[in-house]
Amino acid sequence: MRVMLRATMDTAAGNEGIKNGTLPKVLESMMERLKPEAAYFTPNHGARSCILVFDMQDTSQMPSISEPLFQQFGAEVEIQPVMNADDLRKGLSALQQ
Repeated sequence: MRVMLRATMDTAAGNEGIKNGTLPKVLESMMERLKPEAAYFTPNHGARSCILVFDMQDTSQMPSISEPLFQQFGAEVEIQPVMNADDLRKGLSALQQ
């Protein structure tokens, strides 16, 4: 299932992660593991955040995806299903049948 992960990190924890090198390592590891179709990095409400869109094979993946962000960066993490335009067209056409 295509999902969007939005993680907003605690500023102090993110600062420490940049100083000690863990922030880029954790993000790179996530990118390698999840192979997102889209990845964005931006300030959100004044804090570092990332937005990744990827295919989650099973909901049991949520802890292994979220916990490094929670534990190391005090992140607020949201994971929600999303559609692209093709998915939306398919879903809407099913309504008309």
